[in-house]
Amino acid sequence: MPAPKKLGQQTVAYANPPVIVATASVVGPKEGEGPLGHTFDLVIEDSYFGEESWEKAERKMLEQAVNLVLSKAQLKPQDVDYFWAGDLLNQIISANYVARTLAIPFFGLYGARSTIYEGLALGGYAHRRGVCPPCGGGQQQPLQRSGKAVPVSHRARGPAPPTSQWTVTGAAAVLLAPAGNGPRITHATVGKVVDMGLKDPNDMGSAMAPAAADSIARHFQDTGRGPQDYDLILTGDLGRYGSEAAIRLLEGQNYMVRPKFSDCGVLIYDHERQDTLAGGSGCACPAVVLTSYLMGKLNEGTYRRVLALGTGALLSPTALQQGESIPAIGHGVVIEKL
Repeated sequence: MPAPKKLGQQTVAYANPPVIVATASVVGPKEGEGPLGHTFDLVIEDSYFGEESWEKAERKMLEQAVNLVLSKAQLKPQDVDYFWAGDLLNQIISANYVARTLAIPFFGLYGARSTIYEGLALGGYAHRRGVCPPCGGGQQQPLQRSGKAVPVSHRARGPAPPTSQWTVTGAAAVLLAPAGNGPRITHATVGKVVDMGLKDPNDMGSAMAPAAADSIARHFQDTGRGPQDYDLILTGDLGRYGSEAAIRLLEGQNYMVRPKFSDCGVLIYDHERQDTLAGGSGCACPAVVLTSYLMGKLNEGTYRRVLALGTGALLSPTALQQGESIPAIGHGVVIEKL
């Protein structure tokens, strides 16, 4: 197989673009009630999914998403070459335990909320058939309502500020193959860690916005393209405040992205009706929107070429307790309906 062609510092163009032959999404009840509810494959009735803890529910959702995507492609686990997966539980335990069940050669990933796009980029390098299923955790309603990100706090500490985001309950899977019918991943832009010194765990969107803007600008520079070359520029889960910050940063570099720009954290909930503060967040947020809403738009021909990017806040409770700031990263891919 010809190697991917390097474009500039951070972008590659795949000589044999992998095909997205199937996707699957599983979400919780709140996500099912949102404006994208009709696009998801499975909406569970409660965030525990019949399990005794939300950690076990997360594992079950991820396994369900993988089984759904394999069923759509009429494949069995032994037909898959590689399994890329990650989550936000300690030592990516949801992915690890699902990998134990599937017995597919496994790469465990951690890119925080950018994990879905990290998996897609690596899948393009592999030139083989593989499943990329990042997963995001379900929580109890009181914990979700605290507005705090899962890695930072498991306790509600009073009213959440408006910059907080609601953690999306869900899991998703993408099946890649070297040939077949479906949109193709033609390019990948691998992000750098960007840290602007922000320390507020209740404003993850603003902390991740510089990383998103950096990767989008780098993609334009590496490829010689601009916003006009895309039908949509979609970020992972910056939410309302982070999205606006990213747009302003890009406009400061003369990239007028606003008419083409959207964000999964803004799309997944109805802000006025569902009381989700700045929008959705978490590892599952970009994953379930990509595998449902975005793939639907690509398959029906509404979009032909999309630059989709996931951002991750690479923080930990230990680092925050020691006064560290929040580093972030943004990985992006170009998905085209050729």
